This record gives sequence, C-alpha cells and structure tokens, in this order.
Amino acid sequence: MYKMKIENMNALFRTISGTQDLITPIRSAGQTNFGLWTEEASVDLHTLKTAKSGKDAFFPQSENLYTCLRKGQRLTIEPEALRERPFTVFGMRACDVRGVEVLDRVFLAEPVDTFYAARRSHGTIVALACHEPEESCFCQVFGTDCAEACADVTVWMVGDMLYWKELTEKGIALTETVGALLEGADAADEAALNVEKEAIRRITEQLPYTGLSLEGWGRDATDVKFHSPVWEMLYHPCLACGTCTFVCPTCQCYDIKDYDTGHGVQRYRCWDSCMYSDFTMMAHGNNRTSQMQRFRQRFMHKLVYFPENNEGMYSCVGCGRCVEKCPEGLNIVKVIKAFAPEGGERNG
Repeated sequence: MYKMKIENMNALFRTISGTQDLITPIRSAGQTNFGLWTEEASVDLHTLKTAKSGKDAFFPQSENLYTCLRKGQRLTIEPEALRERPFTVFGMRACDVRGVEVLDRVFLAEPVDTFYAARRSHGTIVALACHEPEESCFCQVFGTDCAEACADVTVWMVGDMLYWKELTEKGIALTETVGALLEGADAADEAALNVEKEAIRRITEQLPYTGLSLEGWGRDATDVKFHSPVWEMLYHPCLACGTCTFVCPTCQCYDIKDYDTGHGVQRYRCWDSCMYSDFTMMAHGNNRTSQMQRFRQRFMHKLVYFPENNEGMYSCVGCGRCVEKCPEGLNIVKVIKAFAPEGGERNG
C-alpha cells in the first residue's frame, strides 16, 4: 500500500493525464458528474454520489456505430473505430464498480459487444471508498463493502492523506506511472486506515435500509412474484418518466437509430428505458401494453430475472440514486418492502 498528501492531487491527475485520458467527478452547473479532466475542471471528490454513475465511460449515453455514405451510385459503410487510447476513471464508488461488473455480464457475454469490450480493455478503474455513506445507501444488502471496493486500484481519503492500494495488473501499471508521487505506507498508516474502514462500516450498519431483506427474491421466484397482485397496488403513481433507469448504474437498455446528416446516414445507439410505452415497439405492437407491465418488468429484471441467469447476482447495487430521484418515491426499496413477509426487513 502507498500514500500521498491530498494536496498533491492535481499533480497526480496531471501525471495520469499525461499518458492517457483521465475521467473524474467534475462539478458543473450545480451537479457532479464524471467528465474528462482538464486543468480548469472543478474536480469534486467529496460528493458521495454523482448524478449519474461512471458507467458512461464504458457504456456511453449515446455513441455512433457506423456511417453510411453515398458516392454517386455507390454506398459505403464506415464503422466507428473502437477505443484504442487508454483511460482511467478515478473516483468511482464501490456500488458503481459493482455496476460495471453487472454490465460485464451483459456486454461481454456471447455475442460480445465489441465497443464495450474495447473500453473495458483500455480502461482502468480507481475506486474511492465512501467516507460517510448516506441514508439512501443500501449497497451492503447486495454484498458490497463501501469501505473497500474491488477495482484496479482502491483509494481512501483520510485526513490530509490519500491511501493507494493496487489490486490488479492494470492497477500495478497505473501505480508505476504515478510512482514518483507515492511513498510506502507504514504500520501507523495501516492502523489509521483500519480505523477509517471500521468507521465507515459502523455508519453503514446504522443506515435505515441496511436491514432490507431479499428473502423471496432471486432464483426460482418468477412465478410467485410475476403473478402477485402487489404490482397492481404499487404501480399507479408511476409517471413513466424513466428517471430511475437513467441514473441507474446497471441499466443497459438501448435503442439504435439512424440520423440523416444530409450527406450520409449515421447509425447510433442511445440509452432507452423499459419504462417507456414505445420501448421494444415492433410492427405488431408492444409486448408490454400497460404501465403496470412495464413497471413490473423493471423490478423483476433487477431482482429475479438477472439473478436467475447470473448465478444469483442481482442487477441492483444499492446505490440509492432511484431512492433520491424518483419523483413519486417508487424506488426498489419500496418494491421490496411491499412484498413483505416474502421480502422486507430482516428480523432482529
């Protein structure tokens, strides 16, 4: 493990950006989101949750796939180049790192999404431990330790020190890049870091949703949950605004569209939402014709379908963004609690 004075953070960013792109949480127009680091950027490592997760670095909200050009009577197709330049995403929280693991299950399964795979291959993740988790957080319910994320590198900000621990080959390579700014940590540093971790975990244990139980969800729950009358009671306030899907670190629905540039056609993909009435619309109509069905689909996928097909892994990471952002309070916590005693609060 290594350490560095936090006052040298800009030097760290400058060193990383000298060899690759650097993506960090940046404060702009009253919000903090991940963006490309520059000397002028207002880096914000203290806001616990960015408005959107860092998944944009690997699965952008919009990206070109290829361009069709007409030259006389001839049509040519020019595929978009895959990512080749290395980059580092600095400051992702443990829940968002877990979200990338969920996306890996989707986009790296056969047939592999080459655009996503190229970004994962060239991207390094530096995770930042959560100094003080918030009331809307419940990552522990899904097995995530916000005090010690599993990324390429994990860092902690404790007092005036940044502690740095590399965990993968990518992490070791990045450590070598910034090695001149780091010094070895000693036993006193290890002790201080252990105190920090325990303090984080104590806060986590006291959060209001830490006692949430997933009993009755997961594998083999499709029939019972799908046909439950609870969905009819729950969905009515839903506005179908899609906010929950756009702030979610694991939502992977997208649409593919064509744009006429005037001298050719660009085919691109962009995020979409299963909560929209025209999602998966086909010639014969929509396979989910009511908002109740669409509402049910979202949470069944997170809590039943995904774990059924991914060795029990849920596609919710407990980041709490939907808890904070849903204008009607119809977040995943409310859904889980609504099915008690099948799933709700743990006893004791």
